[in-house]
Amino acid sequence: MITVIIPAYNEEENIRNVINVSKKCKKVDEIIVVNNLCTDKTEEIALKEGAKVVFCGKQGKGYAMEEGIKAAKNECIVFLDGDINDYVDNVVELLAKPIVEDRADFVKAAFDREHGRVTFLVAQPLLDILYPDMKKYSQPLSGMIAGKKEVFEKIELEKDYGVDIGLLLDVTNMNLRIEEVYIGKIKNVSKDWRLLQTMCSEVMRAIIKRSDIKE
Repeated sequence: MITVIIPAYNEEENIRNVINVSKKCKKVDEIIVVNNLCTDKTEEIALKEGAKVVFCGKQGKGYAMEEGIKAAKNECIVFLDGDINDYVDNVVELLAKPIVEDRADFVKAAFDREHGRVTFLVAQPLLDILYPDMKKYSQPLSGMIAGKKEVFEKIELEKDYGVDIGLLLDVTNMNLRIEEVYIGKIKNVSKDWRLLQTMCSEVMRAIIKRSDIKE
């Protein structure tokens, strides 16, 4: 069976849709919404939709992911971002299938999107220099992933926006089986440029931290 974990910070507009799309996969018997210091109705809506809510008292996606992993009862875990409302109906099945069929230990989502400034302007150029083999991943910063619980438990997650690229580099360095699956087109809301600066710094830090060069 499959556990879906949704780290969430003030996602009352989208959390119902993310939970409901998770329910469409028949092998999902646990949906965990991690309340990462929400101040809106995210938790209330999640509970009404039948999800399990876990509280995370430290702000940061990495912290929220860790709490979700601790609470998960299944070996196969799928992470979905809570700020997306246009997932394809079979997104969980697509991400989990390589894990369920034991073809992979870690799965990364590939998708089409309109915006991706941090990826194209920062992550990919830096990866091209330090990790040229990473070119094969079209969305290295994707937060839609799947993996074995035992794999996630072995990795010390970054606590900020560097968590997703840090995970990908860590499982690569561990020589684990990685598969990328296409999940369609995703519409992301563009972040304010001031937040983008923080995101860029944290992503760069995670990449450099795993390379042979010093910050």
